[in-house]
Amino acid sequence: MILALRALGVGDLAAAVPALRGLRAAFPDHTLALAAPTWLTPLIDLIGGVDRVVAVADLSPAPLPEAEIAVNLHGSGPQSHRLLQAAHPAKLWAFACPEAGHLDGPSWNAEEHEVQRWCRLVRHYGVDADGSDLSLIRPAAAPVKGATIIHPGAKSPSRRWPVERYAAVAKQLRAEGHRVLITGSAAERDLAVRVAEHAGLGTDAVPRTDLGELAALVAYARLVVSGDTGIAHLATAYRTPSVVLFGPMSPARWGPPARPQHRAIWHGTRSEPGDSMEPGVHPALLAVRPGEVLDAAREVTGAAAQI
Repeated sequence: MILALRALGVGDLAAAVPALRGLRAAFPDHTLALAAPTWLTPLIDLIGGVDRVVAVADLSPAPLPEAEIAVNLHGSGPQSHRLLQAAHPAKLWAFACPEAGHLDGPSWNAEEHEVQRWCRLVRHYGVDADGSDLSLIRPAAAPVKGATIIHPGAKSPSRRWPVERYAAVAKQLRAEGHRVLITGSAAERDLAVRVAEHAGLGTDAVPRTDLGELAALVAYARLVVSGDTGIAHLATAYRTPSVVLFGPMSPARWGPPARPQHRAIWHGTRSEPGDSMEPGVHPALLAVRPGEVLDAAREVTGAAAQI
C-alpha cells in the first residue's frame, strides 16, 4: 500500500492532485490510500485512482494502516511526519525535518507554489509528476448549467471581500445577462444570503449544495468569482473562467496557472506566513474594487469563448 496524507480542505486537496496522479502512475499495482477528512470523499472520487480514503481530521492521532511507503503531502512536519511514522511504514517520503528525525527529504521552501511543492517532493523520490495535471473528472450532470457563481466565503475573515462589493459585481453581471448564483457552505449560508439580498436577488439564487453538487456547478459554469479559497481551485480543475481575489497570500503561492480564462487580482507586496491574524479584511483585498473585478470577468469569459 502507498499511503498519502493530505488532511486539509478543498483547495489543499486540489493542489495535491498532480502529486497523487504521479504516485498512482508510479505504483499501478499498489493500493493508493489517502488519509484525509471523509467529507472530502466526493472530491477525492473526482481525482480518480485513489483506492481508499482513510479518515483523518486535524492530524488527530488515529491508527493508520500499514504501508510500504507513507507520503507526507500535508506539511513540513514534525506533527504530520510523526503521525505517519506511528504507522511504521517501510519508507517515509517527506520534507526533511530534524525535529521528527527525518533527514533524507528535500528542504522546505515556504515561498513555493503549493502545486509545485508536492510535485518536487515526489520527484525527489523518483516519481514523475506533472504540475499542469490539475483536472478533475467532470460530473455527468449539474443542478444548473451555464451559471455565474459568486462565492463570498473563505476560511478566515482576512480573505473575505466585503459583502457590498460582491453584491455590486453580482448585480452588474446579472444586468449583463448572467444567471448569477451565490454559493457557500452550510456555515456560510447567511453570508451568501446577505450578498444575494444586497444584489437584489431572491433566495433561489442561493442554492444549497453538497461538495459534489458544488463541483458539478463549477464544472458547467460560465464564470466563477471568488476569494482565495477552495472553489477557485475547482474552477482551475475544470478550466472554468474565473476571477480570484487575493489578500494575505500571493497568487505566486496559491494562484491559478497562467491561462487566459483565469485571472488573479492581488494588490499586495508580499505573502504573509499565513492568514493575517488581524481582525477584518486584509488591506490587499480591500484595495480590489468592483469595477476591476467586472473588467476581469469580461476578459476571462471573452477569452474562454475564443478557446
